[in-house]
Amino acid sequence: MQIKYFQDTDTLVINFNNNLIYETRDINDNSLVELDENGNVVSMTFEHAKSVANVNDISYQQLATV
Repeated sequence: MQIKYFQDTDTLVINFNNNLIYETRDINDNSLVELDENGNVVSMTFEHAKSVANVNDISYQQLATV
């Protein structure tokens, strides 16, 4: 998984895997999701990211299974 933030365009891209993109769906004017041929999410893109997410404070936490 990769998270990329492009400050010059205020765009946040989250790639979940490297599957081939089969379809792109617009969620709204600033958000889209890309799907593989089985309908699994490959990536999500957010334009004007600062208005929908706190891009200055991205963190990652992996929790142990119980």
